[in-house]
Amino acid sequence: MKQNIFKGLGIALVTPFASDGSVDYDVLKNLLDYQLKNGADFFCILATTGETPTLTKDEKQKIKELVVEKVGDKVPILIGCGGNNTADVVNELQTADFSGIDGILSVCPYYNKPSQEGLYQHFKAIAGATNMPVVLYNVPGRTGVNLKAETTVRLARDCENIVAIKEASGSLEQVDEIIKNKPDGFDVISGDDALTFPMIACGAAGVISVIGNALPKEFSRMIRLEMKGEIESARKIHHKFTDLFNLLFVDGNPAGVKAMLHEMGMIENVLRLPLVPTRLTTMQKISDCLKFRL
Repeated sequence: MKQNIFKGLGIALVTPFASDGSVDYDVLKNLLDYQLKNGADFFCILATTGETPTLTKDEKQKIKELVVEKVGDKVPILIGCGGNNTADVVNELQTADFSGIDGILSVCPYYNKPSQEGLYQHFKAIAGATNMPVVLYNVPGRTGVNLKAETTVRLARDCENIVAIKEASGSLEQVDEIIKNKPDGFDVISGDDALTFPMIACGAAGVISVIGNALPKEFSRMIRLEMKGEIESARKIHHKFTDLFNLLFVDGNPAGVKAMLHEMGMIENVLRLPLVPTRLTTMQKISDCLKFRL
């Protein structure tokens, strides 16, 4: 099977908006520069944290082109391509422009609530529609369905270009079961910042991170230390982050990280409906945490 290249600190890239709600491409360039200089190992674009459901087709294409141009071959780029209509996803994979992209992140079909066999057939069709590496994305809190460990391992064994899974089920038991039974070359990637430390301890290969947008330097340092076996040093960084982890998601994602980036003077605190900015009380707590940040 193909080897997974998406390891270490992956950034679940936000989409910065100007005060009028338009995409702020200049700010996006600055964010990419900042993250590249501070430890990003790969980027995950046009997925959940990027507010992709609210972007137009033209905006998505322009963001893709900007990221490809800015990042070049410095680090790999993973792009979101999924949905709950298998035929539509297959058609997109066969007809869209993926030049400069290194892999596909494909979320479990949402709303339909397919069976495990339905999930298997869905992802098998997606893998068969592209030669690019495919990273599965399991996030039951958003999709309403859990891709079970046995189905993940089955897909990893049967489809040579399914190279990893972004696991955001919140179950370390499930993560451990996948890692125990997976084929060589297939990796688990954390989809939950707060669980990244224990997931790497179980054998995960990295994280697709929300907090990495704002604080890539120390979060990437934690990952590198842990992977080198310097567990105590990594744990100290993990514990410094715990309050921020809670604040990031209390009012939803990416409201928390956008508030954080705004407090750091990097973006406008603007989201597109149906998402709205964090509450003022959360914003104040984020501001207080950042005063004592790493």
